[in-house]
Amino acid sequence: MLGYQVPSFWGAMRRQRQVLAAILLRTIRTRFFGHGTGYLVAVGWPVAHILLLIAIFTIGGRSAPFGESAVLFVATGSVPFMVFSYLSRFMMVDLLANRPLLGLPEVKLLDVLIASAVLEILSAFTVAIIMIILGWFFGVPLAPQDMAEAFGAILAAILLGLGVGVLNSVIMMVFQMWMTGYMLLNVAVWASSGVMFVPSAIPDPFRTWLSYNPALQVVEWMRAAYYEGYGEHLLDRTYTIGFGVVALAVGLILERLLRGHVLSMR
Repeated sequence: MLGYQVPSFWGAMRRQRQVLAAILLRTIRTRFFGHGTGYLVAVGWPVAHILLLIAIFTIGGRSAPFGESAVLFVATGSVPFMVFSYLSRFMMVDLLANRPLLGLPEVKLLDVLIASAVLEILSAFTVAIIMIILGWFFGVPLAPQDMAEAFGAILAAILLGLGVGVLNSVIMMVFQMWMTGYMLLNVAVWASSGVMFVPSAIPDPFRTWLSYNPALQVVEWMRAAYYEGYGEHLLDRTYTIGFGVVALAVGLILERLLRGHVLSMR
């Protein structure tokens, strides 16, 4: 057809970037009091949550289940779990809040999920940096002995959160009650993830059952970066990565299969 020009690759990428940026800004505003400065809550809330757990642990006079510092033990369990948990939950929340945007031809379901994931990943790294700075300020060494291992644990937590988050979001778009169900399930996941205890100290067969919890695996992975020999008989990095990849793949496949149904419900 005369006058028709096929969009260039870079032109398409530019439009995609603009769509993601617009969704990201809208997500920040709609989630946090209708103003961009409310984004501080995205960082302040998990930091406050971690500090509360540390306070409960230390004020109660409990000694560290492993190592010498109760603060270090709780922090190394809380950070990776919250990276996974916040990603897997808020991707659903943001998709529901931005559902009206799916009526626009330029906006796809995956665009909303990607924007939400970017926001949570940025928040997660900010929280980790703030915790390290607070530890330094109060004389608690929160920097890991093995930086590469700690970085791998954070990436594994992100992968797991992305996989479960995409899967949750697709299910939630079909069965909205799933959001409430997952919120309740997440409490049980937290209680069995080893944030406040040493999983390897639990006798079998309960220890083996707990090891199938991928959230526990990212906690063990992070602590392995701080404590030499920690989690040697329980940590399974391959299982953790595999779980995240499979969850992400299943979520993407379901999104493709149910895309027409989801769009018809918007």
